This record gives sequence, C-alpha cells and structure tokens, in this order.
Amino acid sequence: MEGFGVHTSMWTMDWSREGATRAVEAAAHYEMDFIEIALLDAPNVDAAHTRTLLEKHGLRALCSLGLPKAAWPSQDPEAAIVHLTQAIDKTAEMGCEALTGVTYGGIGERSGQPPTQAELDNVARALEVAGRHAKTRGILFGIEPVNRYETHLINTGAQGVEMIERIGLDNMFLHLDTYHMNIEEKGAANGVLAGREHLRYIHLSESDRGTPGWGTCDWDEIYAALAAIGFTGGLAMESFINMPPELAYGLSVWRPVARDEAEVMDNGLPFLRGKARQYGLI
Repeated sequence: MEGFGVHTSMWTMDWSREGATRAVEAAAHYEMDFIEIALLDAPNVDAAHTRTLLEKHGLRALCSLGLPKAAWPSQDPEAAIVHLTQAIDKTAEMGCEALTGVTYGGIGERSGQPPTQAELDNVARALEVAGRHAKTRGILFGIEPVNRYETHLINTGAQGVEMIERIGLDNMFLHLDTYHMNIEEKGAANGVLAGREHLRYIHLSESDRGTPGWGTCDWDEIYAALAAIGFTGGLAMESFINMPPELAYGLSVWRPVARDEAEVMDNGLPFLRGKARQYGLI
C-alpha cells in the first residue's frame, strides 16, 4: 500500500470478469501503482481471474467494502464475522494486500442516537476476530471513518484510532478519506495528526465526491499534514462515476458529481499527482 492508486468505482462497481478486465486495463493505462477493488459480492468474484489480470499488468491491489444490514456488527457480530471472513479470504485469493473501508458497519447505518457501549463492544468483537483471521492470511485490515450522514459509529480519525488501539492488532490500520474529513474534522490536518501512528491509507476525494481540485477541500493543508508526519502509505483517488442504486442511496448521491470519467481522470488525476509530487509524497 504505497504510491498512487485509484478506486475502481471510476469504471465499475460490479467486480465481474468483464468489470475487472475493464478497470484493471484502464488503471494500467493511467499508470497507477495500485487499484482499490469494491468487494461488494465476495462469494461471486473470480479470484483467479483477478489475480491473473493484476499480475499481467503489474498492478498491486487492495479491497474495500461496507457491510450489508444483515451483517452489521453493532447488531449481529457473529454475522459480521462470517461476512468479513469471506471477504478476507477472497482478498487473499486475489493476491491483494488489504481489506479496508467501513469494515465496522454499513454505509447508511444510523440509529438516530450516539453509539452505545454495547454497539461499540459488538463492533470491537467482530473486528478483533476478523483482524486476527486477516493476519493469518497475510492481509492488512483497515478502518475508514465516514461522515455522520453515513454512520453513527466512527466518524473521525481519533475515533478510528481509539477502536484500533482497543483491539491492539498490529495488522490493523487507519484509513482516512478527505471527503469525510472535510465534514467531520476541525481542519483536515487534525485528522491526519490524530491518526499519524496508525495511518497507512488515504482516499483523496473532493468535497462533492467529484473531480479533485474542483471543490472546497484544502489540498495544501491535507498534503502538508501528510508530509509532516512522514506518510508513506497509499494515496488513492476516489471519485464516484458508476454507482449502483443501493450504494448511491447509502452515500446520498442524487445527481452526477462529475460529467464523465474523462473529466475526472484528465483533470483530477494530474492535479492530485502534482500536489503529491510538490509535497514529496511520490
């Protein structure tokens, strides 16, 4: 999880053989170091096909997900453990390095109240069991705090760190996202600084989830903070162009956030890469 990558939502959210081929070939065309695969249906992914594609194009990869309602760990940690274990196994079979994302719950999971101790205890139990299994498979296991409109459980870098340190596994890491930080942190640099001991991955996503550099995220603050902590992890551009209705609902995206792939890749990608070079991150 080093260098510059892209979330495969740019090309597909369906990791079928066809979707995988399209995304991997496109990422290789743009000379990405790695891709982030949305692992929304792990049992039906052809792991051998993905591994072959990645090896052919010299791409590294990791996977991410949010859990379905039937496997929300706050309510049913045992179901969450089953779901996460399947996802971890598929991640390993594909030759990927990590599983991350909203591993502690669902995108759109909100109780209407602050998280209870019982909910957090359930989440910690599921993450610990899953994290230990990930370690046996040689997989890193991440937690991505997301904004208050998508979950009531973990919203800030500091909350993510608290959960990671509670569990205490050395293969667990913090995964930040500039879109969520733009909403939740008291300055994006504070989220980076709070997570510095555990931060190994960051989504570079604009304030409207569209084309980076065309919104209100303070990119100089973000990159300067990453440089200040000596960040050496993965930098992943995440802009949503192709979303299935159920994910669009969870993310509350009701209109196009960019005109098309070309707008994002031809404008946002060079902008983010340029900033990364400016601050000595790539």
